[in-house]
Amino acid sequence: MTVFADTLFAAMAAHGDAPAIVRGSAVMTHGELCRRSEIRAGELTEKGVGGFRPHPVFVDNSPGDLIELLGTYRAGGVVVPIHRATPPARVEELVARLVSDPMLDGASTIVFTSGTTGAPKAAVLSAERQTAKLDMIRREAGWRDGRRTLLALQLTFSFGQWVTWLTLLSGGALVFPERLSVDAVSAVLARAEVDRLPSVPTLIRGLLDQPATAALPGWKGAVMAGGEVLPAGLGTKIRAAWPQADIGDIYGLTETGTCDFFVDPPDYDAAAGSLGRPGADIETRIAEDGELRIRSPYAMIGYLRDADRTAEAFDADGYFRTGDLAEVREDGRVILVGRAKDLINKGGMKVAPLEVEAVLASHPDVAGALVAGVPDPKSGEAVIAVITAAPGREPVPERVLAWAGERLERYKLPSRLKVVAALPTGSTGKGDRGSVGRMFIESV
Repeated sequence: MTVFADTLFAAMAAHGDAPAIVRGSAVMTHGELCRRSEIRAGELTEKGVGGFRPHPVFVDNSPGDLIELLGTYRAGGVVVPIHRATPPARVEELVARLVSDPMLDGASTIVFTSGTTGAPKAAVLSAERQTAKLDMIRREAGWRDGRRTLLALQLTFSFGQWVTWLTLLSGGALVFPERLSVDAVSAVLARAEVDRLPSVPTLIRGLLDQPATAALPGWKGAVMAGGEVLPAGLGTKIRAAWPQADIGDIYGLTETGTCDFFVDPPDYDAAAGSLGRPGADIETRIAEDGELRIRSPYAMIGYLRDADRTAEAFDADGYFRTGDLAEVREDGRVILVGRAKDLINKGGMKVAPLEVEAVLASHPDVAGALVAGVPDPKSGEAVIAVITAAPGREPVPERVLAWAGERLERYKLPSRLKVVAALPTGSTGKGDRGSVGRMFIESV
C-alpha cells in the first residue's frame, strides 16, 4: 500500500453514509464503496497483484470501474487505465510494455499519453507526488467539500482521474451520466442537480448546442474547463447561457502532475483567454524558441523503460518541455499561441491554429472551429478549417471568411472552410486536428 491508497481509503471511511456515486436513481455511499474496494483488493492480492507491479484496469466510465481502480491501489499494484474500446492489437502492444522496473518502486499510476506522433509514452506517477498534487489542487482551486461532480471525463485521462479522486477525498459525490455522450451529459446537467462540471471545451460547445442546456439561467454551479484551451469567445457564450455559473480554467500536463496554471472564477473576465496564474510551487519560463516549460515538484518519475525520451522531455534545469508555444500578454498573464508540432508553414510564414480558431469561433454564427495544415504544392502547406454552427444559426463559409479577413492577416485565412455537424475529437474528448484534412477528403 502507499500513501495515495491510504489517503483515499481513510477519506471514504470517514465520509461513511454520504453519497459517493450517483447514477440515475442508484446511489452508493462512501462506506459501501470503501468496503467493496477492500474486498476487491483482497481478491486481486490473491491473484498476485501488488508489489508495485503494473496492473491493467479496463474502464469505460462506469461506477464499477472505481472499485477496480481503488482495489488495485489498495492491493499495492500500479494502476494502468485502458479503455475497453481500445482495439485488441493496441491493447496487446500496451500490455507488452508493462513489465516490472525499479522506476515503479513507490509508483501509483501509469498514464499512456497521446500517440499521435508515435507510440504512446507510459508516464509513471509517484504515489507521494500524486497525493501531494491533489492537496495542492484542493487548496489552489478552492475545491469545496461535499459537492456533487458531474463526471463527464474519461478515466484514462489525467483530468478525469484527479477530478474523481479529489471528489472522493472531499466527501463529495460523483454523478455519472448514463453514457459519456453530449446528450446524456446534457440530461444530467439540465436537472441542475450537480455543483460542478469539469469538462473539455469541446464538450461544453456541444452542451450549449443542446436544447436542454442551451440556457440554464438558474444553475449556480461551477464550470472547470481543462484538457485544451478555453477560448475567450467560448467563455463569453458560457457566461450568456449560464449566467449564474462560475467559470474557471486549468492547464497542465500528465507529465507535470496536471493543473499547473489556474484561472480563478472571480478573475475569469480579466484572465479569459490566458492560462491564469501558476499554482503553488510551480516554476515556469518561456524558452528562446517560444516553448512554455514547467518545473514541478509533482512531476512524473519518468517514462517507463524509455530513458532516452525521459531525458529529452526535460531541459538541463529540470523544466519539462511542454511542446506548447506561449507568449506573455500585456497584463503579465501567459497565453498559448499553439503547439510547436501544429504550426503551419505557409510559404515560410508561420500560422498558429489556435489563433485562427479563436477568430473563427468568435463569429456569432459559429460554435467552434478546428484548423489544420495540409500539404500544398505551391506554398508547402495550406490552411484549412472546419466549423460548427451556433444554435439556431447557419454559417455561410464565404461570409465567415470575409469576416475573419477583417481580423487576421491574409496569409492566415483558411483556403478551404467547411461547416460540419461536430468537430472531430480524440479519445479524451479534445479536438483532433489530425482528422480535419480527412473530413474534406470524405466529402469529395
